[in-house]
Amino acid sequence: MLNLLRKYRPTDEDERRMLEQTIQFVESHADCFDRQLSIGHVTGSSWVVSPDRRKVVLIHHAKLDRWLQPGGHADGDPDVLGVALREATEETGLTNLKIVSPAIFDVDVHRIPARGAEPEHWHYDIRFLLEADPEQPFIRTPESKDIRWVETDEIAELTTEKSINRMNCKNKVNN
Repeated sequence: MLNLLRKYRPTDEDERRMLEQTIQFVESHADCFDRQLSIGHVTGSSWVVSPDRRKVVLIHHAKLDRWLQPGGHADGDPDVLGVALREATEETGLTNLKIVSPAIFDVDVHRIPARGAEPEHWHYDIRFLLEADPEQPFIRTPESKDIRWVETDEIAELTTEKSINRMNCKNKVNN
C-alpha cells in the first residue's frame, strides 16, 4: 500500500496534504486497515464510470444522507483495490466491473461523525477507477437510499462534495 501511495501524484495542494496524512497514518498504525482502530482506518472506494466516461455511479448513502461513490471498510484487508472492487459490487450489484488501472485514482481524508456507540473518526479513503456497463441493473441494499448513473455534467446538481467534484474533474481531463 505504501508503495502505491508514494507513487501517486495528487492533483492539488489539498489532495497532496491528504496524501501525506494518509502515508503518515499507514506508517504509524500497523492496524490501519482494521475498523476497530477507533481514531480512523483506511477505506477503499471506486469511481465507477461508463466506457465512454460520460456517466458515473453515485449512491445516496443512507446513514450519511449524501451522494457518494461506492466504497467502504477494508475490515483488515490491506488489498485496498480488492476492497474497492468488493464494495462497489456489494453496494451496487454490478458484477461486470472492470479495473481501469491498479494505480490510485484519488486520495481523500474525511471525518465520519459519531453515530450510536461509534465515536467520531477519520476515513483515509483510497480510490480506484473502475468501469461498468450502464445497461446492467443495480441491486439496491439497505446501505443506500438510491443508486444511479449520473451524467458527469449533472453531478453538481446532486452534490457539492469537494472530493466528488475533484474525481469528476480528473475523469473529464483523462477522458
